Amino acid sequence: MFKNFVSVVILFLSFCSLQAQELVSPNGNFKIKFALANDGTPSYQLFYKNKEVVKPSKLGLELQKDAKSLLNDFKIVEAKESTFDETWKPVWGEENSIQNHYNELAIRLKQNTTDRDIIIKFRLFNEGLGFRYEFPEQKNLTYFIVKEERTEFAMTGNHTAFWIPGDYDTQEYDYTESKLSEIRGLFKKAVTDNASQKQFSDTGVQTSLMMKTADGLYINIHEAALINYSCMHLNLDDKNFVFQSHLTPDAKGNKGYLQTPCVSPWRTIIVSDDARDVLASRMTLNLNEPSKIEDTSWIKPVKYVGVWWEMITGRSSWAYTDEVPSVHLGVTDFTKTKPNGKHAANTKHVKEYIDFAALHGFDGVLVEGWNEGWEDWFGHEKDYVFDFVTPYPDFDVKGIHEYAKSKGIKMIMHHETSGSTRNYERHLDKAFKFMNDNGYEAAKTGYVGNILPLGEHHYSQSILNHYQYVVEKAADYKIMINAHEAVRPTGICRTYPNMIGNEAARGTEFQAFGGSKANHTTILPFTRLMGGPMDYTPGIFETNISKVNPGNNSQVNTTLANQLGLYVVMYSPLQMAADLPENYNRFLDAFQFIKDVPVDWATSKYLEAEPGYYLTIARKDKKSNDWYVGNSNGYNARTATINMDFLEKGKKYEATIYADAENADYKTNPQAYKITKQKVTNKTKLQLKTAAGGGFGISIKEIK
Repeated sequence: MFKNFVSVVILFLSFCSLQAQELVSPNGNFKIKFALANDGTPSYQLFYKNKEVVKPSKLGLELQKDAKSLLNDFKIVEAKESTFDETWKPVWGEENSIQNHYNELAIRLKQNTTDRDIIIKFRLFNEGLGFRYEFPEQKNLTYFIVKEERTEFAMTGNHTAFWIPGDYDTQEYDYTESKLSEIRGLFKKAVTDNASQKQFSDTGVQTSLMMKTADGLYINIHEAALINYSCMHLNLDDKNFVFQSHLTPDAKGNKGYLQTPCVSPWRTIIVSDDARDVLASRMTLNLNEPSKIEDTSWIKPVKYVGVWWEMITGRSSWAYTDEVPSVHLGVTDFTKTKPNGKHAANTKHVKEYIDFAALHGFDGVLVEGWNEGWEDWFGHEKDYVFDFVTPYPDFDVKGIHEYAKSKGIKMIMHHETSGSTRNYERHLDKAFKFMNDNGYEAAKTGYVGNILPLGEHHYSQSILNHYQYVVEKAADYKIMINAHEAVRPTGICRTYPNMIGNEAARGTEFQAFGGSKANHTTILPFTRLMGGPMDYTPGIFETNISKVNPGNNSQVNTTLANQLGLYVVMYSPLQMAADLPENYNRFLDAFQFIKDVPVDWATSKYLEAEPGYYLTIARKDKKSNDWYVGNSNGYNARTATINMDFLEKGKKYEATIYADAENADYKTNPQAYKITKQKVTNKTKLQLKTAAGGGFGISIKEIK
């Protein structure tokens, strides 16, 4: 009798230990607890330095047309722990090498009434948590439709958040700083006009979401490896401060179509008591697979200029003529129309940009508006809008290619789809072959307007699969992709490093559409850039847009020195000097910083940071011993302290400092800057005043 009782106790204790699992990060700072409730509902809890960061939060998926969803009635059948530690080298990036070190807990669950298996896999890094759902191949779960993912992120209080409205079609919003409880009341004001947009809830926000707790913890929620799935937003229960995942639907309202074996994207939570650690995290990249492109020698970081800003400001036109009310490709004869005199993508003008790029050491030139169809490209949900191979009569494709090649300049082709994903795929092979034949090594893709087929969204599963298809097809032709208006990146550039740039946020163009908030670029590195680099297109020197186009009274809400600092702050292997050549010629001394600053780095140091207020970053050039420092400042003028201890001991350097002048202000005196030089060592500490909306750039070169 006693022996039987002992056996029952041992079995009971074994069952209890299996029902609750714990995992600790390699450095011991993080701990997760996994548990099953009495009804078999899985949940997790996250701690940082013994402090609760995420309260017990439910996990699971609700299925469409299925009597039994993957929400409860589970038992744990296996729990496996493992450790992984490697160092890998990115093709391009913020450093030469990245450590990928985590402890893993894989919990296999079986649903009692359906005999279905799922695995919830947790990876704890030294900077946070990644977890995902895995669906093994099995008889009782093959094809299934996701009605909604029910992942929760239960916050411990009414945190301060830096958020943009949850939207199925755009991230091109200014950020709002508020308490979680205030999101509902501020939501309508936060929604501003865009070419395509669809909100789902007045407490819905987008990832990457940055928060700060009352006791000084920084929390970032995002996702990684978003492939063959729908983009995740967060819907807030603002009474209990619980976020629940909200996936982007398709035209039918379904959130995803899956076939086992398959996996979800990783859900990520990065936490620190130092904001600089959030910026330094490479967890998102580490949760993606290694490069699938074996030969990456053709993938090169690019600094470029382009025929773009003059159209954005309204000074010039993408369209060739004003005489054609509608275009029928292959039928409309543009040689018989009268040019409007404003078409910027003409041979003579493009050659002027090529000359400017060659004179100042840039790698490439982007040209928008070169191809037929711009007369009626937007607002008509038009399917066959561009063919991506037919130039306007005034754009000599071969002649420009030969001229650029003679000057050592690479041309960047623009592929605007007007949201017609079917049409782009219809022409894709022909378009990429056309690029190969004419010496174009990179394409800027665009998805302005509502997505076709109608009813789909920019962030739904099938459209995300389209973006992925374009990147993979481009790799077949050795073409780099810079996607605009596509989904925000989630580290996939590790797997496909030809995805050299993305927009997917409110970029510089909005400075010509009425302006962005003066602290915008103090937030973006903590939000949008957590998933990958942004083609932000900085470098605007003429901040009064009416001086470029008298009909546009917009103001760039930064100082000129801030624009220089962005080349370091807003990391990208694809950097544009976005202003007009004539404006750079007016400020050649300041333009020197843009000419000098690299686009590929050996290491990066985060010197000071507070989301929404300021950040200062130092980066070392991959090809030399030179360092560059960039700062972006928010609304409040302040003094930045720069400790130069990142420099090599025993060596002397000369620092060229491009800073705000004493009387600089983004509203009243944005072009006031000063340039000074001084000798520095690793013991030097600089103090630099930054204006409201200001910043600085510093180039540091070794004295030999």
